Amino acid sequence: MTESRSFRVLIETPDGPRSFDCPKEERIWGAAAENGVVLPAICHQGRCLTCAGLLLEGVVEHDHPDTYFPEDEAARYILICCAMPRSDVRIRSHQESEMRKHRIAADLPAPYG
Repeated sequence: MTESRSFRVLIETPDGPRSFDCPKEERIWGAAAENGVVLPAICHQGRCLTCAGLLLEGVVEHDHPDTYFPEDEAARYILICCAMPRSDVRIRSHQESEMRKHRIAADLPAPYG
């Protein structure tokens, strides 16, 4: 039997910081919702960018890598609805506009941009 690993997630929201534990194989957005942290999201597939965040510390992995680009990773943007923690993380939420600008500047898909 394999042991399930959890990581500490700290999300800096416009309403202040919130923290909770997130299992390694769970999406951060889902764990946030389970812990009463309200975050934006529409598609829950990482395509609309509504859930965008900025990874300030730590490592995440996206379960839909086709909607996440190396340029996003280099700029430290993440898709919270699809991101799973691989270490303790600190994230700034509500980065949709900023990630959209980044995508447009990098000539990457930026739906609704």
